[in-house]
Amino acid sequence: MAKFNRKPTATDAAQAAGIPLPDLSTADVAVPQAVGHEGAPGFLRTPEGELFMLGVVNMVGEDTFYEKAAARDNRFAELVRTVAVTNPEWLMQFIGWLRNSANMRSASGVAAVEMVMARKEAKLPGYGRQAVAHACARADEPGEILAYWLNRYAPQGGKAAKSMPAALRRGLADAVAKLYNERNLIKYDSDKATVRFGDVVELVRPTTFRPEMRGTAQGELLEFAIDVRHNRDNGIPASLTVLRNRAEILAVPQEARALYLVSPERYGELKAAGFTWEQLAGWLHGPMDALAWQTILPSMGYMARLRNLRNFDKAGVPDDVAAGVAAYLADPDKVAKSRQFPYRFLSAYLATDTERWRDALEKALQASVANIPALPGRTLVLVDTSGSMEGMGLSARSKIKPVMAGALFGVALAAKGDGVDLYGFADGYRPFRHDVRTGASVLRHTQAFCDRIGQDGHGTAIAESVRKTYQGHDRVVIVTDMQTFASDHWGTGDVSSQVPAEIPMYAFNLGGYKVTGIDTSQPNRYELGGLTDATFKILGALENGVDGLMAIDGTPAALTP
Repeated sequence: MAKFNRKPTATDAAQAAGIPLPDLSTADVAVPQAVGHEGAPGFLRTPEGELFMLGVVNMVGEDTFYEKAAARDNRFAELVRTVAVTNPEWLMQFIGWLRNSANMRSASGVAAVEMVMARKEAKLPGYGRQAVAHACARADEPGEILAYWLNRYAPQGGKAAKSMPAALRRGLADAVAKLYNERNLIKYDSDKATVRFGDVVELVRPTTFRPEMRGTAQGELLEFAIDVRHNRDNGIPASLTVLRNRAEILAVPQEARALYLVSPERYGELKAAGFTWEQLAGWLHGPMDALAWQTILPSMGYMARLRNLRNFDKAGVPDDVAAGVAAYLADPDKVAKSRQFPYRFLSAYLATDTERWRDALEKALQASVANIPALPGRTLVLVDTSGSMEGMGLSARSKIKPVMAGALFGVALAAKGDGVDLYGFADGYRPFRHDVRTGASVLRHTQAFCDRIGQDGHGTAIAESVRKTYQGHDRVVIVTDMQTFASDHWGTGDVSSQVPAEIPMYAFNLGGYKVTGIDTSQPNRYELGGLTDATFKILGALENGVDGLMAIDGTPAALTP
């Protein structure tokens, strides 16, 4: 999350946050040598810094307000290929962190493939196999990674297997050994996928590199996946009991399926057959009623429950069952294990029409932002409400926009302490103050804040907005995409110089663009990327007196996934 610089205390800062970092003390600081999308003079980062800032927000294949998907994806790939040669240890760790801590699935997979290809072309050994394996945390990801490589690099004419780099093949074999089991085959091997489990097995030949799988139930599963891919009916091996149980349930006649769920033992049968709620809905060929939801509910994970609250209401799930779901969602341990982005709870809150989920969602959100520090003294928080923050969702399918995620963070920060002044800003004419008392509902105030978007216009004047609202605060926090006007009504667009040098300024960058508006080579100026638990830990470490943070968002934490 934070910008790279030369100060030697960066590792201390990371350790204070519980996040080990690689040594980047030789990285160059930012220099004013570029122009942002709105014309303001800006600063460039090191390749590692730019890659990190882009990686934590890059959904891959998605347009952003200022950057089309193709240009953005190409920039990401080129950064990976550069760092793959110059700093491979850092990159390998970053890829593992990006997937397993930042939870960025597509970006980590793309990075792993590009790292492998760059090192192959440069004739450099090592790192690629580990990077690929680290990028695979879910059983559909080996297929996604292979599909990316096939589309971008494989030769035409059926010679893909021969041309596949050994590092990619071995890394995918490791992932197959870790992730391919009966339940994952049922859940993720979709006939809508271009590259299915059987394709991965045939192209990678995992038992060549992991011979311990031969002659086991997992080895038979791999052969069965190939049969499924080619529509070969060779029967289900006796060792694959979950698949055999599933076949028995699938054989229940259509006219008998509605009555099937009436028996209380049906949940155990569905669980033993690896059914998901989506598969149960498809099997029933009709709407999921309250009984169907109650039957499958014990098998549903955190995200599945969170995204179906409205469906539970629509089906008329009883209040006592709903209370159990609410308690599950509000459990801090389950929130932590789910690794949901905080804005997921806002999305669920906005999608529900009843009050019975609101308290649970509030508690879940509070647990997800528990590492936001209660900052001492007075804090100025500015959330960018300009058109570039409000115009598009975080992804093509998301109804949550960057401004909404930023508002949620600003409100959560304000609700933590007594001395927080929260403002929304855009053009800088009339930044609007939004008062939040300590302990207030973050979800309700976030919705109320977002209802005020447009009060200060739709352009972006960061420097002027800081100048208009700063009144001797002990720190300034800005949530923005860091694209600002070239000048403002008082003649300068320089963000970094708007408050005294001894006052910390934290810019949370939600855009990930090449040029940034803050000069982090100056003392007490920090740029952080993304709004995650790791970001909040870093902010707390900096506030505890550790200066010179070099990396971002828990950074490429020298995590060994």
